[in-house]
Amino acid sequence: MLTRFRALTVTGAVCASSLLAAAPNAFAEVEPGGWTSVSPTYTVQERGCGQVDGLTFQLTCSTASGDQRAERRYATYTGGTRQFEGYFRISSLSGTRISLKQTFNESAAGPYFMLAAERGGRLYAVHGGDTLSNAGTVGATVRVNTVHQVGTSHRTYINGSLKHTYASPGGSFYDKFGAYRTNSGNGPATVVWSNVHFWRK
Repeated sequence: MLTRFRALTVTGAVCASSLLAAAPNAFAEVEPGGWTSVSPTYTVQERGCGQVDGLTFQLTCSTASGDQRAERRYATYTGGTRQFEGYFRISSLSGTRISLKQTFNESAAGPYFMLAAERGGRLYAVHGGDTLSNAGTVGATVRVNTVHQVGTSHRTYINGSLKHTYASPGGSFYDKFGAYRTNSGNGPATVVWSNVHFWRK
């Protein structure tokens, strides 16, 4: 009985270790220290052929013009430092150049930072065109963190590594994520988000 108990204990420990190793590091803020978890409210935006079902965002058409979007738009913030974290998986992409995550400058009435994906996996900053990573291939799960010090800088991390830094003006901003056709892009596309979290300092 003792031998059997030990065997079961070891087997259980191995299984638990395997599960922990396979699980993503959700809710693991970058630049640790002094963060407070927050839960901002949001509205769902569906325009054109955009469709939202929970955390699944789809553009069902290949239209290369007009407002094609499926997004969550979160509450406005001003001042301080804000952090967003989320995991996305592009489950299908017949189109290209689809925005995944935005930090929107409400004061300037326009996008301030947009992270987008091209067919083939390239993740890039729409404004300036900088390549951040090639991790956005169909089926891959990618972790995104943005750290925004209003009036100072906006930093973007892909899978925990700093990939982009952008100067920030002051004013009012909000976070958006989902699937959104950029000016040079088109669907169809399906993007599934998970483990979304927000912090502030």
